[in-house]
Amino acid sequence: MWISIAVIQLYFNDVENMNKRRSRLDIIADMLTSIQDKGGKIKPTHLMYKANLSHNLLQSYLEELIHKNMVKEMDINNYKYLIITDKGLELIQNLKKMKDFQDSFGI
Repeated sequence: MWISIAVIQLYFNDVENMNKRRSRLDIIADMLTSIQDKGGKIKPTHLMYKANLSHNLLQSYLEELIHKNMVKEMDINNYKYLIITDKGLELIQNLKKMKDFQDSFGI
């Protein structure tokens, strides 16, 4: 049976990544990007699933993001929504720039 070297490298890269935990900044970026991807607003439960967080972690991070005015809560048609603010969008843009900078040096 023949397996290409590229397939083997992909497998080992995936195994390495499975053992890594997300940083605090990665989680915040995932949350804000998830809200942005849903048109700028999302229900809390949907965010919990999209960002792959437990309820307790979601609440903890949301408290911080709301306190820092990156996300706000709104009631729309009797449903609670999380809305990304301009400050949250700015953070996403800056994080992307930082990641592009890191990638350019292979870090």
